[in-house]
This record gives sequence, structure tokens and C-alpha cells, in this order.
Amino acid sequence: MANAAIRFVADNAAARGAKTAFQEAGEGGRAITYGELDAQSDRMVGLYQRLGVSREQRALLLCLDTIELPVIFWGSLKAGVVPIPINTLLAAPVYDAILRDSRAKILFVSAALYPTVQGILADQPHLETIVVIGGETPEGALDFATEHAAADPGATVEASADEVAFWLYSSGSTGAPKGVKHVHGALGATADTYGAQVLGIREDDVIFSAAKLFFAYGLGNGMTFPMSVGATAILFAGRPTPADMFAAIDTEKPTIFCGVPTLYAAMVAEMQKSGTRPDAPLRASISAGEATSKPVTPAAIISISTAGSGLDLTA
Repeated sequence: MANAAIRFVADNAAARGAKTAFQEAGEGGRAITYGELDAQSDRMVGLYQRLGVSREQRALLLCLDTIELPVIFWGSLKAGVVPIPINTLLAAPVYDAILRDSRAKILFVSAALYPTVQGILADQPHLETIVVIGGETPEGALDFATEHAAADPGATVEASADEVAFWLYSSGSTGAPKGVKHVHGALGATADTYGAQVLGIREDDVIFSAAKLFFAYGLGNGMTFPMSVGATAILFAGRPTPADMFAAIDTEKPTIFCGVPTLYAAMVAEMQKSGTRPDAPLRASISAGEATSKPVTPAAIISISTAGSGLDLTA
């Protein structure tokens, strides 16, 4: 079966079910093991059946980087439903356009983000169900925890490697954001090439991506690459300020950190200003999205790591 959820979720659950797959950064952050992720994503199949969402229909995921996001994403693939993680920093008119363009039948939205889209939901021609994650459930919406707990586990559907698995929307830098389709086979292909051959990712790695899961860059670094070898990924729901990144690095002790040049520059400036640096066993630091300026790489970036054997920057 070529459904990507088999390799990334079910196979990991069989091989290392008790190992942490995702850990939310910060005090009180929740964790989920590979075995729990497998069981909870199986329950997503039943949730879709309960709510009348069928195979190949789209589910919009306006979700912060919390435990629920990988559960919904992989559960969608298991059900044959097409998840669409979208940027959490957009304005209501853009969300309106994406809802209409994707013809999503169901919307999963973090409670903190619901006020942004509240005013555009009533007039959607395709949207039938709104499921809110955390917080109070607004009138006309469903509570994710309640619906998920009430659903029976379902079986993973068969899928071909070239079948559409999920969509991501472009940034909109050349006009309105455009939906880009990704197939099941692409997840394994990128993990086997960039993840394995460039990052050299290992089962004992702990990966922390400042880039969110709704970005292709963040989705690979923060989810599929670590899951391809049974590593652990750190989830961070807030905005990636230098102070918050340093705090998370200190606390969670990642071995691989994934950022962008603008963030690295800000982190270097903060270190120079404070005279301190985080203590973590970093062995690699990844950059993408724009050119990295000479003052930032490589010497300044290497200084972020104090407990490891040094830090390489892969651009």
C-alpha cells in the first residue's frame, strides 16, 4: 500500500510505539508517542465518517503547531481526505479566497485563530462543518476533542504513490495564493533524498523547526523528515522570536535546528547583545528561503552550539 501514512505512522508505531514523535515546546507542553499518533490518526478516519466527509474531499487546517495538527494531517491521509495546512498569519479576505478556491468541506481551526475567520464563515458555498481546537466552542461549531473522542477508529485506505495526498498554498508573492498538490510518493522521496542524504537525519535526533508546518520547508523539517527515521520533532505554537527560540533550544535540547536567514541574523544579534548563548547538543542548523549573509554564516551560526561538537549550516 502506497498510502504515506503507512510508512510514516503505522510502521513507526510497530517499530517504536513508545517513542515520542512530537513534543510541544515549553512548560506544560504535551507529547505524543508514535503509538498514540497511530491510534489517534486512526480515530480521525472515524471522525470523518461521522461528519460525512468523503475521500478526495478537502479539509482546511488553520491550526497552530500543536499535537492536533499531525493527528489531523495523518488521519486525513489515512481516510483519503485531502488536508490543506494553511498559513496562520493571513487576513480574513485571503482565507475567504482559499476556502472558495479549495472548496473545502470541513475546517479545523485553532480557537485562538477563530476570531480572524469568524466573519467570513457564514457565506461559504462549500464549507459544511467547522471544528474548533481548544478553548470555547463557538455557536455553530464542533469541539475537536469531543468529536475525536466519540469517533471509532477506522482503517487506512489504499492509495497509489501518484495520488494526491495534501495541498499547500503558495505565499501569494506573485498574486493570490495558489493551491499546490502533493502526492503520497513525494513524502518518501524527499525524506530519502534531502532528509537522509543531505541532513543525514538519524533516529536519535531531536529536530526543532522554527518554520511552521504549513510551509513546505517546515512540513519536511518539522514532520516528515524526523518521522522518516523515527526521530522526535519539537512543536512551537508561537511566533519564532529570538528569545523564544533560545528558550526552546535550551529546554528541548534539539540536535538539528531549522530556521531562515532573517531569524538567524536576529539570533546572532541577540547573542552579541546579551553575551549569552543556548546550551544544546546541536550538530546541524538548516537555512532556506533567501540568501544567508556573510556575517551570519558560518562562524556566527556555529557559536549557537555549545554542547555539541560544532554546528554545520546547510543552505
